[in-house]
Amino acid sequence: MTGAAVFLDRDGVLNSLVLNPGTGRLESPLSREQFRLIDGVAPALFRLQSAGYALVLVSNQPNFALGKSSLETLSQIHQELVAELLYAGVHFTRYCYCLHHPKGVTPGYSGLCICRKPSPWFLLRARDDLGVSLAQSWMIGDQPTDVQCGRAAGVRTIRIASGCEGAAAGVAADHTAGHLAEAVEIIFAQRPSAGCH
Repeated sequence: MTGAAVFLDRDGVLNSLVLNPGTGRLESPLSREQFRLIDGVAPALFRLQSAGYALVLVSNQPNFALGKSSLETLSQIHQELVAELLYAGVHFTRYCYCLHHPKGVTPGYSGLCICRKPSPWFLLRARDDLGVSLAQSWMIGDQPTDVQCGRAAGVRTIRIASGCEGAAAGVAADHTAGHLAEAVEIIFAQRPSAGCH
């Protein structure tokens, strides 16, 4: 049995980015206390779930590889995500994290890997393991690598853009949205007519 899935990046799509004092850039949270779902994310995810889409998280999380955080901290942040989603009645089918980085400093997590986006590896695994129909599925992310990942897997893509950034050359998404709720509206507008299951 095949079904459609929505693959989602995490940071900047589901939760707010935070300012990293060490780099001066907006990045993924460095502690559980910094983790915060973006307003409107939980209801948007619930709409997708209620419509029968499998929800699959696909996120590059290299902070341990880069020596910025511990595995325990990454686990705590993940547990905060799960707790907030469960409170909203949202259940992800699968959480996929790539913990590697090609320029990492942590042994075993440094160098090239098969799972780091833009690789479509996690999407192809979902196809094979879960019976996901990639042709009916979507990838939502805020980075060019998310769009490249989705295109490589054969899913439709939506780029979450703040409005002050353009799509990089050659990796334009099928659609652009200001936030997840808007992306969900795009998905529903593209659904087949009533009568299809």
